[in-house]
Amino acid sequence: MEKIDKLDRKILEIISQNARTPFKDVAEVCDVSRAAIHQRVQKMIEMKVIVGSGYHINPKSLGYNTCTYIGVKLEKGSMYKTVVPELEKILEVVECHFTTGPYTLLIKLFARDNEHLMELLNSKIQEIPGVISTETLISLRESFKREIPVKEV
Repeated sequence: MEKIDKLDRKILEIISQNARTPFKDVAEVCDVSRAAIHQRVQKMIEMKVIVGSGYHINPKSLGYNTCTYIGVKLEKGSMYKTVVPELEKILEVVECHFTTGPYTLLIKLFARDNEHLMELLNSKIQEIPGVISTETLISLRESFKREIPVKEV
């Protein structure tokens, strides 16, 4: 992967605070042209420094009041290749990580309530061939969420 320079980092710092900041404002702060900002951002997208954009939806506004992290143990670690596509079919699962430690996978999902969570666990997740056990952790409150620091450490 190509290196990013100080100007790239400054651009990232600004747009990671607010992705809707107009390029003309970013250009003004960085003391370069709007075209330079556009080119730099496009380059960082192509380099996969910037991955995705868009609006973040508050799950509670759609009735998903329970945020849950679930450790999933599989019969064999290699079964993740067949289990992950099955988890992708469950729309309430928003993240899935192949991990080290006591679980093969760690997933994050949103449920409407505890009854919905139980249905997802018992009727969907635990029914996937290869899943041998799950451990559920319910998030009581998201204390904070942030992006990785952009400034060089």
